[in-house]
Amino acid sequence: MKKFYRVGLLLMLSLLIVAGCSTKEQVKKEKKNEVELTISAAASLQDALNEIKGDFVKEHPNIKLTFNFGASGALQQQIVQGAPVDLFFSAAEDKFDQLVQDGQIDQNKGIDLVGNELVLVVPKDSKKEIQSFEDMTKADKIALGTPESVPAGQYAKQTFEHLKNWANVDKKAVYAKDVRQVLTYVETGNVDAGVVYKTDALISPKVKIVATAKEETHTPIIYPVGIIKKSSHPKEAEAFYDYLQKESSIKTLEKYGFKGLK
Repeated sequence: MKKFYRVGLLLMLSLLIVAGCSTKEQVKKEKKNEVELTISAAASLQDALNEIKGDFVKEHPNIKLTFNFGASGALQQQIVQGAPVDLFFSAAEDKFDQLVQDGQIDQNKGIDLVGNELVLVVPKDSKKEIQSFEDMTKADKIALGTPESVPAGQYAKQTFEHLKNWANVDKKAVYAKDVRQVLTYVETGNVDAGVVYKTDALISPKVKIVATAKEETHTPIIYPVGIIKKSSHPKEAEAFYDYLQKESSIKTLEKYGFKGLK
């Protein structure tokens, strides 16, 4: 009996060792097949894309998504300078179109995906009577994205120029590197008002929207997305590009305040 017991025990241990080796080999194989995509995206897309990421990786477990969030102008320059990026999701058509013109993005691998709105926000407990874009005379400090690199700042400048009060606003402006920094300035009460996208304002309980810029005061706010030609993983990049266009992804973007374009 003892002999049979030892044989059985040895057999069981052998099977466990083989199974363990197989599992290790499988893990190694999966890691070897894992692909990491880098997506440079406008800061205003942060919350929506992180939710979409969770759904995407469930369907594509071998594709890891890494987001590089920032101002569209700064991200565009990084791509021009050779940063290893697979997709670009911009908050402005001109930054995106420049990359198409420069041959960085194939026009057939790019699409206008969603839109947004420009809003004026103030701290939740603000005592200043700021109710519109015309009320900037009542503000001492106004937070804006730097117009040259931050599309929201560019749209804000266009709006104030349309209202013929840009000179007054420029004197009071506190410029930020992206819309999320503008939002932070308003949340902390370091400024009396700020101009951000509607999507940014909706995620913060510390600010309130007092006005929405009329569409005719600025160029249309369109968010295009496209695949970078030099992507190291074009097949996987196209998989995420296609996934962003799915109805479920558009609904997620709309949930965060973006506007569908269809």
